[in-house]
Amino acid sequence: MTIQQLLKTAPVTTLLLVSFIGLFIMQVLTGVDANNPSIEDLLKWGANALPYTMDNEPWRLASSAFLHIGLMHLLFNSFAMYFFGQIAEPMFGSAKFLALFLLAAIAGNLLNNHITWQGILDGTGQPGISAGASGGIMGIGAALLIAALFKISVNGMVLNLKSLIIIMGINLVYGFAVPGIDNAGHIGGAITGLVIALAFALAYRQRLAATVQNVPRRVGDSYHTTYINSPTSSDTDFSTHTPRFDNDGNFDNNSSFNPDSAVNLPINMNANHRKFNEERTPHKSIFIWQVLPWLMMLLISMGFMWWWQDIHQQILQVLTAIE
Repeated sequence: MTIQQLLKTAPVTTLLLVSFIGLFIMQVLTGVDANNPSIEDLLKWGANALPYTMDNEPWRLASSAFLHIGLMHLLFNSFAMYFFGQIAEPMFGSAKFLALFLLAAIAGNLLNNHITWQGILDGTGQPGISAGASGGIMGIGAALLIAALFKISVNGMVLNLKSLIIIMGINLVYGFAVPGIDNAGHIGGAITGLVIALAFALAYRQRLAATVQNVPRRVGDSYHTTYINSPTSSDTDFSTHTPRFDNDGNFDNNSSFNPDSAVNLPINMNANHRKFNEERTPHKSIFIWQVLPWLMMLLISMGFMWWWQDIHQQILQVLTAIE
């Protein structure tokens, strides 16, 4: 796929790739080592580190997702973003795809800081530094797993669940086998991607069901006319059976009205009213399911704010006690 095709099919994916590569080039041009950047340089360019992130710089939870520790780290994550993004973005939509990536990356960094802080409290850990888009990419990969499980298609193509499981499994195993990998970032991103994708998948199924129910039926099926004891002969004399009304518009009981010849006109008001309500209900239902993924992401964002605040307050309490 050419850059022009990628930009047309997955514009956010393209912009993310450009931002990864552009930031790396800027680092190198300012003197940062392309293969082994120093901790000072990484902190300067927005890496995630508990003493900074959980103090007064929470923006590092997101900025670190665009920063990479060396050329190989950048190439690996850029390839993964290219591979997953060109499939996931058309499937979920550009805005939701971007929100998914950012929330998954933030979740990975928060889990990293949470585990680091617990290790410090237990005396078994110390502050570290993390950077890279892998948490967000793992979230996208986990979301594609759910899409494959629910058989959601993109451009008529259904994802291969087995292949995705193998790819995600290799990434997780590699993270635990090789030292220095931010496993908490990977796991936190993947869990967040799973949760958000479940909202996507449920909304997709419900919108699909509502759309199918709202498919217009044949004209003859829009109402049903019932004729009760109506005369079968076309020569029926309606003049002898037509009900008469007096001058005040009241029914004349003395008229020769025959109830057995009553004809139900082919306009069923109750059926039409019910059909009107049925047409309105699917549209309302579809709208509710359309906003479900956004509501889920809003709740997750609020949960992250609370999580950061909780760790932040714990740190302040410990520092106050030490002083």
